[in-house]
Amino acid sequence: MFTGIIEELGEVVAVDRDVDAARLTVRGPLAVTGARIGDSIAVSGVCLTVVTAGDESFTADVMAQTLAMSSLDTVEAGRRVNLERAAQVGDRLGGHIVQGHVDGTATLLSLTDGSAWRVLRFALSAGLAPLVVDKGSIAVDGVSLTVSSLSEPDASEHWFEVSLIPETLSVTSLGSLAIGAVVNIETDILARHVERMLAFRTHSERNAS
Repeated sequence: MFTGIIEELGEVVAVDRDVDAARLTVRGPLAVTGARIGDSIAVSGVCLTVVTAGDESFTADVMAQTLAMSSLDTVEAGRRVNLERAAQVGDRLGGHIVQGHVDGTATLLSLTDGSAWRVLRFALSAGLAPLVVDKGSIAVDGVSLTVSSLSEPDASEHWFEVSLIPETLSVTSLGSLAIGAVVNIETDILARHVERMLAFRTHSERNAS
């Protein structure tokens, strides 16, 4: 379990690909502090298991399903990634509950700079749109953010916006995103539970009628 509060901006230093998997080597001196084999570290929002750990880097295996669901499918050496170690019991929950199980990806549509912030607009798939609410929480590349605006339910193309403060822009990979960039998206776990319950309720009502 994670909070979406990024601890470190790391870097992928090597990618070893197999037919349906990949092994990443990620540099992150803070992230590997005290890390043991089997520990979880979120890499741009994707929960990965530590296979080996050194003084400054760790390796993790990425399976086919994770590659298909996330931006790690196209990761190459040199990519900057957001790193967060698993939350400890008793820690302050500064962001929101993040599982590290991404729902899919989104593409950056536009960037708008304000006096002290930057607004990012991302495309949102029709399947994920019902799980995103105004002023609700969303994890973008593992960063806990608040939705500042989003498209109407009947829009032909769905999108959402987040407003980033200078601190977020400087300490995460979101500050260097360019239009067209693909990011990992994890919607709020509570929204996913509600959607699932409503789906069962609708199914039951149809059978009853």
